Amino acid sequence: MLLVPPLSPALADAVAASYRTVRWPETDHETFLAEHAADIVAIVCTNSGAVPARLIDALPRLGIVANHGVGYDNVDLDTALPRGVLVTHTPDVLDDAVAETALALLLAVRRQVVAADRFVREGRWPQGPFPLTDQVAGSTVGILGMGRIGGAVATRLEAFGASVRYHNRRQVPGSRLPYAESPAALAAEVDSLIVVVPGGSSTEGLVDAEVLDALGPDGVLINIARGSVVDQDALIEALEGGRIRGAGLDVFRDEPHVPTTLTEREDVVLLPHVASGTHATRAAMERLTLDNLHAWMRGEPLLTPIPELRDRT
Repeated sequence: MLLVPPLSPALADAVAASYRTVRWPETDHETFLAEHAADIVAIVCTNSGAVPARLIDALPRLGIVANHGVGYDNVDLDTALPRGVLVTHTPDVLDDAVAETALALLLAVRRQVVAADRFVREGRWPQGPFPLTDQVAGSTVGILGMGRIGGAVATRLEAFGASVRYHNRRQVPGSRLPYAESPAALAAEVDSLIVVVPGGSSTEGLVDAEVLDALGPDGVLINIARGSVVDQDALIEALEGGRIRGAGLDVFRDEPHVPTTLTEREDVVLLPHVASGTHATRAAMERLTLDNLHAWMRGEPLLTPIPELRDRT
């Protein structure tokens, strides 16, 4: 099996305990493929490990890509699926952790938690009180992407006393939450907008200048989806121009590189892509990745194939 970095040591060790593995090198790919391509039947990767068309095409016996993450835009599906290569991911087990992170970011921005911490640490409190902040309770929050994680976010928001509405590619059957016809329409109706849609070409730049302007000068943007979903340049311009109040970001366009125009701002809270980063969640994701591999090796149905494959398995 081919391990595509970056992988946690725990996951790499667990796969190596059951299968013979090789690791995708940083350089000299042609020499590596000449030696190993004919023997590789499976790839194990994370959302941060690209599995492009050229790699899939170079592996004649490849049968499965087991992705350690709920998203899978790192895998070239246009090449993999027509070839009959199966792709799995790890949904459900990270919903709670990601939803908690969304709420943590929203509270941190609205209540200015990080700025208040610096206020105390830098000895500014004796000079006067910290400015008043905004509550989440009583506010209206929009969720862009009402899948499993979006639903978990909505449940927590309502427990905080917020009103929730959403936009999705399609209305969720049976949902009692108000539905907006477009991302811009949703942004115009809410105080804060939480982005939970999957990555990929269909959602690239979905949150653009139009959406940010609709959110308005008192609005807050929270992104726990993918950096590609938000037009980062448009976001920076909106922040610099005071066209939105602030942002909480767990993901970025060019991770792990974050522009100083974001890191130097007091109205932005930044996390290093850790929404699912709890001990319990990562252990469950690793277990599910392995279980999918074991099922494929035994010729059994996959536990969590990607949606594009669910009707086939």
